[in-house]
Order: sequence, then structure tokens, then C-alpha cells
Amino acid sequence: MWLAAGDGLRYSAATSMVSPSAPAPSIFRHRDFRLYQIARLCAVLAAQIESVAIGWQVYELTGSALALGYTGLAQFVPFLAFSLLGGQLADRYDRRRILALCQGVMMVCSLLLLSFTLGHFQDVRFVYGVLVLFGTARAFYAPAGSALTPYLVPKEELTRAVAVNSITWQVATITGPALGGLLYGWLGGKGVYITSASLCALTIVWILSLKVRTGSASREPVSLKTLVAGLRFVRQKRMLLGSLTLDLFAVLLGGAVALLPIYARDVLHTGPWGLGLLRSAPAAGAAVVAVLLAFRPLGGHAGWKMFAAVAVFGAATLVFGLSTSLPLSLAALAIGGAADMVSVVVRHTLELVSTPDDMRGRVSSVNLMCIGASNELGEFRAGSLAEALGAVHAVVLGAVGTLVVVGLWAWLFPELRDVDRLESAEHRPPLPEQDATESAPSV
Repeated sequence: MWLAAGDGLRYSAATSMVSPSAPAPSIFRHRDFRLYQIARLCAVLAAQIESVAIGWQVYELTGSALALGYTGLAQFVPFLAFSLLGGQLADRYDRRRILALCQGVMMVCSLLLLSFTLGHFQDVRFVYGVLVLFGTARAFYAPAGSALTPYLVPKEELTRAVAVNSITWQVATITGPALGGLLYGWLGGKGVYITSASLCALTIVWILSLKVRTGSASREPVSLKTLVAGLRFVRQKRMLLGSLTLDLFAVLLGGAVALLPIYARDVLHTGPWGLGLLRSAPAAGAAVVAVLLAFRPLGGHAGWKMFAAVAVFGAATLVFGLSTSLPLSLAALAIGGAADMVSVVVRHTLELVSTPDDMRGRVSSVNLMCIGASNELGEFRAGSLAEALGAVHAVVLGAVGTLVVVGLWAWLFPELRDVDRLESAEHRPPLPEQDATESAPSV
């Protein structure tokens, strides 16, 4: 929802002989997994630090809720346009190289925003143009990153690796906005964008340090059929279709991230530091749940728990929309983030256990398109509605819509409602072996 855990099942036989009951910290004995977590931390920090400055600058220049909505739309349109192609490339080329190239484009975006700040430009269309470039890079980066994790650990440690991925994401999403708010208050936009560009450069270094080579998981010729194969696969898997679309419509209606600058300045009467705290609060709640789930699995009745979590997310968003107190708003956002983490774990685990490796990039791209629609398109929905009705009405109506979606989806998707334990949700036949160190063509 506010986040998404970024994440085929190949690993060398020498490192796969590990007891599934090994303590969670033991997963860091895998060198490439350690390096990848450092790279993820730097990448997410860069984006989160930057997001605070972009939101504050756009609202300061325009005073318009709709202008904030356009920041989401500018990222969503190219993400939607190129996500399927990004999934196709992730299944055909070395995902490590795709990540490094895309991160280089994101570093250029930070430098362009730095030039916008130093040049004292007033035209926010420049910012939208940079966000279009950023959204394009994300369309290729996200499927490759989501499909890389299973190459870094043995299959029996994959669930633990997903939980650690989520924890890394949450740590960065907690500290990033808070750090961005402090940097913006202290050094202005230039300090934020220099820091973001530096973190992007470090991310490239860590990614290129990985020894794993993912090779080509799919050997099908490039065609329209293979391009949309992920869509067909998800449509046929009702359980997976239900989990993806539940998140999509719940957050499309209930997401309030785009309106946080308005809440920070006009409703809660705080500054950039307060905006940073508001953006960090959902991740703080999510991080607590991610740590708990890393040590204590979700257990049975996972489907019902997902529906309950999305309902709590909607209720927490409703409380946030009506709140005029900073502490209450932070608590509501944290509870919403905690509930969201349960939904993320269920959705992402269902995706992993039901998808063969040669489809993983393309199915991941469909998942990420749904996340992008719920987040970025949701920001545009929130900004447009806030422009017409006001920020508070936009958030409250969206939260009510989320609760309606929960009830409707529980009726439409009994396959998802009846999921018990995630580990046994669906069995898939073993895949032919492939050397995980196989070199792949350059992108």
C-alpha cells in the first residue's frame, strides 16, 4: 500500500543445506544478500529523502492540492506504460545490471532537481518532467529488484529473506522522510538533492559488487504474447488476482500520502520537520510488524487476516482524515502502516509461491503496476478530490471507500478469503535447474 516489499529460486547446492529453523540473523551469512540489503537501504533512503523536498517545494510554489496530485500522475503514467516491458527484460537479462543502470538514471534525476533548486526556477512543469523520467526508470528497476532476491538465498530461507527485505525498506522509509525534513529545514532543497544523488551513487557501487548472475530465466522469443503473459497468469490465479486488486482499489481510494504537505502546513500547522514525521509514521508501524513477522510467522487464516488488516488500514485513514492533533495523526498513520504490512506479506508471499521462475519478472511487473496505480494514481485521485472538496473531505471519503472495497472483495474472492497457511497456499512443480552464475547479455 504505502509500501511495497521489493524482491528465480536458484542457489548453489553448497549453500542450500541450511536448516529452516536457523535463527533469523543467520541469513546475513550470505554475502550477496548482505550487500543487496545495503544497496536497498541506500536506494530507498535516496527516494524517501527526495520525496519530502519535492512535496514541500511543489506546494510552496503552487499552493494547489491538484499540483501535488500531478506529482503522482507524472510518475504513474510512464510506470504503467513501461512496466510490462520492464518485467520482460527482468526475465531475459541480468537483473543486477538492470538495477545499476536504472539507479544511474535516478541519480541524474536528483541532479536535475538540484539544478531546479539552485536556479530558483518557478515552473513546476520542470519537476513533473523529472518525475516522468524517474517513473520510467522505476518501471524497469522494480521488476528486476523484486525478482532478484530468490537468487541470493536458498529456497528454504526465502520467506525470511522477504521479511528482511521488508524490514530494510521500513527502516529506510522511517528514517528517510525524517532526515529529508531535517535536511530541508537546515540546508534547503540543495542539501536534500545532493544527499539523494550521493546515495544513488553508493547504491550503484553496492549493486555492481554482487557476484550473482541471474542469467536468462525465460528463453521465449520477445512477442506481444510473452509481454502480456504476466497479466494472463494473474488473471488465471484467482487467489493472486484477489490479493493484488484488493490492495490496488483499497489504496487507490484510501491513500493520503499526496495530501500530507497540506495536512502538515494547513491542518496540523507544522513545518517540513512535521511533514517528515508524517511520512515516516506509516513505515514506523510497518517496521514493528515486519520484525514480529520475521520471528513469528502469520500462521493460519491468512486470508481473513489480510481482509482484517485492510479494514484496519481504512479505519486508521479515517481517523487521520478527521484528526487535528499531530500526535493522533502520527498514531493513526502508524497503525495504518502496521496493518498494511500484514497485507504486504500475504500478497507478496502468495506471489512468490504461485509463480514459476521464468515468469517471475513479468508477474512481478503486474504486481508493481497495481502498487503504482494504488500509490501514484491514488495521489492524483486524492489531489483532484481535495482541490474540489478540500483535503479533509477527500481523505474521509477515500477511507470510507476502502472499507466498502474490503467487504465487496471478501464476497467476490472466496479463494483469497479461505487461504489458510501461506506456505501451503499453492504448490508448484519443480523447475529445471539452471546455473545461477550464468552470464547474461548486457542490457
